[in-house]
Parts: sequence; C-alpha cells; structure tokens
Amino acid sequence: MSQAALRIQKISGHAGSIPGEDTQRQFTVCKLVDTTTCIGCKACEVACMEWNDLPFGETVFDNSYQTMPETRWNYWNLILFNEHEREDGNMMLLMRKDQCMHCAEPGCLEACPADGAIVQYTNGVVDFQQDKCIGCGYCITGCPFNIPKLNKETKRVYKCTLCSDRVSEGLEPACIKACPTGCLHFGSKDDMKLLAEQRAKQLREHSNYPDAGVYDPAGVGGTGVIYVLHDAKNPELYGGLPANPRVPRSVRLWKGPLKWLGNVAMIGGVLGLAVHYLRYGPKESEEERHPGGTP
Repeated sequence: MSQAALRIQKISGHAGSIPGEDTQRQFTVCKLVDTTTCIGCKACEVACMEWNDLPFGETVFDNSYQTMPETRWNYWNLILFNEHEREDGNMMLLMRKDQCMHCAEPGCLEACPADGAIVQYTNGVVDFQQDKCIGCGYCITGCPFNIPKLNKETKRVYKCTLCSDRVSEGLEPACIKACPTGCLHFGSKDDMKLLAEQRAKQLREHSNYPDAGVYDPAGVGGTGVIYVLHDAKNPELYGGLPANPRVPRSVRLWKGPLKWLGNVAMIGGVLGLAVHYLRYGPKESEEERHPGGTP
C-alpha cells in the first residue's frame, strides 16, 4: 500500500501526538452519501471487494434485498435496506451505505492497547495495521457503529480503509468511482458538508421531506462519512444508525482512571518489593538457614 502522502496524527498505544512526527493537519477528507438518490444497485459493494481483493464468502437470504445482515471481516461495504411506512401511509424503501465512519475521535483507536495497530492520518482517515493487531477485540467494543470485524482464524480485525492507498495518490475511493447515480461524493470535509446542507435544504423546500437533514454526529467529533437523510430526526430508521453515538464509557474508564490506578498499583508493588529487599535482604532457603540439616 502506498502511503507516501499520508502522515499519522494519532496511533493506538500512545497518548496525544506522535513524538517526532510532523502532525500539521492536512485538509480532512470526507465521503458524502446521499441516501435520497441511492437505488440500492450494490455497485459500491462490488467495487470495494474488487479493489481490496476481498474473498466473497457466503450470502444470507432473509427476505431482504441485503447481501447479508451486517458487514464482515471480508465485506467492508454493505447497502442496508429498510421498508418504512410513513405517517401518511406511504411506504418508503430506505437504503444506507454502511461502512467505517472514520470518526474524528475514533473509539476503536482509543480502545486499542496494541502499539500502532490502529492509526489516524492527518487527513482524518482511520486505518488498521493487521500486522500489529493482537486480536483482543477491544476496537470492536469501542466502536459505536459496530464496524470492526474479527477474522476468527487469523485473529485479526478488519474494516473499510476509505481506500487510503487510492486517497494517498489523489484518487477517490473505489466505491465512489463505481456509483452510477451520483449519490456518493468525495472531497474536503468543508466542501462535502456544504454540499450536504444544500441538498437537505432542497429536500425540505421542494420535496415532501420536511425533516431532511445531514448526519454528522458530534458525539464522536464528527465523521469522515456523512449522510443526507430524508428523516434526520430518526436516523435509526436507516439500518440502526445511532442518533447520538459516543465512545462507550467503559472504554474511557479503563483507558483513563482505571489505567492510571493500575499503573500506580504496579509501581507501588515494585517499590514495595525494593524496600523489602533493602530492609531484609534476599530470602534464604531452608538449606541456607540450616546447612547441617534440621536442628
């Protein structure tokens, strides 16, 4: 993977910026998904698999148009379908492209204890380094979107990379290039946010979608993938998209106060052993205390 144009600003196993690294922020990249123009053709699914050379595996038929119930370690991009009845009695087929959200404050990275297994580049892309993954699964617990998936055979975790290899060369992600309807867009976060707001305003003023809006949750610092939704007040209608995603408290607790207390306890134990050694010396065996045998 070519990463010549990518610089790291956050890395698992470290706190804050990377010592010695130039972490001057590049413009943040962003993928815009307009759910109102998605036709569910799944061209993005195929493009993702082809570009990343992913094995297809088995599909699951459960009376739905979905290829499978959720993303897998070898299936990073999935169109979710939901038949929804509106208050006026009309039916809507709501579709959403599900993949890693590339959070500005990634819970997966915060939860990961392995040094360098998860990185965030200065352009906002969150990437996994499988050669450094220890298979603990903490990143799965830390993600509020249920994205990282474990390969049980290799004990490695995988997810969408936002085609970081393509982006580093100035190209758009493979899924966006394959989309035939123009519902996918890619560019700077500022430009994509402006385009999304304009589209949502158009839907509110000229279509029968008074609650249309943009999904860019603040609870994770904003995301590198944003959505235009017909009904932004009820994002859960779109395949269970969380209304207010946040990094789980359990992650912040064990990586914060509990980790600090654990370090203090470990240091205290080492100091206690040192004091005991200095005061009493090394522990003697029975033979050393009674060289002639039992008195």
